[in-house]
Amino acid sequence: MNPFLRTGRGERKGIALIQESEIITLLVGIGVVIFITANFKRLIRIPSFPILYAAFLLTLSGWVLTVLEGLFLFDLFNFLEHVCYSLSSILIAIWCWSYFVRERAGP
Repeated sequence: MNPFLRTGRGERKGIALIQESEIITLLVGIGVVIFITANFKRLIRIPSFPILYAAFLLTLSGWVLTVLEGLFLFDLFNFLEHVCYSLSSILIAIWCWSYFVRERAGP
C-alpha cells in the first residue's frame, strides 16, 4: 500500500489528491501575509490586532496542512488542520468580544 495515496478517513487507495483550489487558497493566503507585513504599521491601529493576526496565521497554517495532508501523513495533518481552524475560531470570537463588547463598555 502506497502511503501517498488516499481516499479519505485515513484509507489509502486511489490517486494522491491535492485539489487546485487548495493550492490557490494557500497562495492567496501567502499574498495576504505579504500585504499585512507591508502594511503592518497601519494595521496595528486596529483594536486587538495581534489577536486577529494570530487567528489569520492559524487559518493559514490550516491551509498549509490541507495541502500537506494530500501528500503524506493524512491522519496527522488532517487532525492538526482542524485544531488550527478551531483555535482560529476561538481567537476570532475573542477578538469580536474585545472589539464590540469591551469597546462599548469604555475604559
